[in-house]
Amino acid sequence: MKKFFSVLFLVVLLLPAWAFADQVVNVLNWEDYIDEAVLAQFTEETGIKVNYMNFTTVEDMIVKVETSPGAYDLCFPSDYIIERMINKGMLAEINYDNIPNAAQTIPYLQNPAYDPQQKYSIPYLWGTVGILYNTKMVDEPVTSWSILWDAKYSKNVFMLDSIRDSMGITLKYLGYSMNTHDIPAIMAAKTKLIEQKQNGIVKAYQVDETKDKMANNEAALALMWSGDAQYAIDLNPDLAYAVPEEGSNVWVDAMVIPATAKNKENAEKLINFLCRPEIAKANCEYVRYACPNAGAMELMGEEYTSNPVQNAPEEVLAKCEFFNDIDSTFLSVYEAMWMEVKNTK
Repeated sequence: MKKFFSVLFLVVLLLPAWAFADQVVNVLNWEDYIDEAVLAQFTEETGIKVNYMNFTTVEDMIVKVETSPGAYDLCFPSDYIIERMINKGMLAEINYDNIPNAAQTIPYLQNPAYDPQQKYSIPYLWGTVGILYNTKMVDEPVTSWSILWDAKYSKNVFMLDSIRDSMGITLKYLGYSMNTHDIPAIMAAKTKLIEQKQNGIVKAYQVDETKDKMANNEAALALMWSGDAQYAIDLNPDLAYAVPEEGSNVWVDAMVIPATAKNKENAEKLINFLCRPEIAKANCEYVRYACPNAGAMELMGEEYTSNPVQNAPEEVLAKCEFFNDIDSTFLSVYEAMWMEVKNTK
């Protein structure tokens, strides 16, 4: 009997990794973008282990997926990156028979332009881009992007270290689309951002750390995603959030399955779990971004639906636009302009 178990143990050791694949799902997501208790509950209910990995920007994410085929089963890219991944044949079609909870997606986010038939993606969280400001340091109404160029806030403005966001809001400020292919318009945005930097207004270009720094009163104003703004407001009641009257970006981060995924069914099980109303509610309350799940919204009630930071009013959304993907040839124009901004002394 002892010899039998020794042989069995040796056989188990020699089994290839795929023999245990049905017990694993490999996830690539933003940092701190899911309630860890939710992942623990998923494993407890299904027996599927979640290997959770992070990325900093969606541009980093797509590179990771391209250069490591088979490494990821479920990813959380933004809308325009989803469009790019579809065009490059990088995504698997979702089997909705395995995801009945997808029916909870609110009408506003169904069949979006970046995935018209919703074959490849299911919304996870969404929101707007606006200005988070400290009411103790800013004593005027925040209604226009122009305040980010006001010299009285010298070294007191955090900008996002993001081409699409920082260039995008500048284009909106100047009266252009965030998706413009008009080179003079992009050059005008570049010049405006250089002016902002040379006038000493920008304290730093950064991403995830901004919300904590604003909560600690380290700047007067910050270009900010709405969920990070709500997180900071929760910590510091002197903070407020506004989407300027010129309009802004409304975005969606969605769940997608790479075409090279080794554990597609497990990924679909996790998607279905995350679309369960009480789970979507838990994630929304943890991350603080807008929830795309009708059942979860009903569970959260008026405290959520009446909050304009998390649940942007229709009149705000009417002035916003989704980012479209920009093909690689023209994207190089944006990247060159952005590098000029970042390299300006």
